Amino acid sequence: MSDDSLAVWCKVREQVDWSSAASVGLAPVRPVVDGLAAWFDGPVRRRDPDRAGRLLAAMTLYRAAASRGEPLTPALLTGWQQLVLGVNEVRLRQSDAFAKDGRERYGLTPHTWQDFAACLYQSADPSVPLPARAARAYLDIAFFHPYPDGNARLALLVLAHVLETEGVRLDEVGPLQTTRYADDPDGALDLAALVAVLIRATHRRATAR
Repeated sequence: MSDDSLAVWCKVREQVDWSSAASVGLAPVRPVVDGLAAWFDGPVRRRDPDRAGRLLAAMTLYRAAASRGEPLTPALLTGWQQLVLGVNEVRLRQSDAFAKDGRERYGLTPHTWQDFAACLYQSADPSVPLPARAARAYLDIAFFHPYPDGNARLALLVLAHVLETEGVRLDEVGPLQTTRYADDPDGALDLAALVAVLIRATHRRATAR
């Protein structure tokens, strides 16, 4: 059996110096173009109109939660995931999960979901720069892999929610659509740096109007 990539990620997560990530200090940021909506209405809709509609509905839900200051919890995510998948009931996975053609295995232990909830709680930690918190939450979804399906879509919504709680929206999300690996601490910080770059670029284009 392959190594437990979730266990690897949990170790990497603690090793990464998230506080060293760039802090943008530009919130709130309201873009000329709503990058997330444009992504769902553009590339996603061209591939699958029904999926696009579900994601746009979930986007509305996460933004309402952010406006109320609701923290990320497994229960909150379950509601979003029902919309993402278009089903009436979603449960956290009950066995190991696999991704990347089986090259990554995400294990399941008696404390997995308690650990997951604790990681989600840390997405609101003000001592960590906003881009790092958003990137870390994205990777938590990717590697905890909480649901049998739709985790990549949920990860993007979670990243956007973390930004939204501080008044930040991106005008471009396409660069975020790249493969990430559980055993890559440099890649984790690179994602945080990318989020910071996208925030700055959004702010620059918004103020140049």
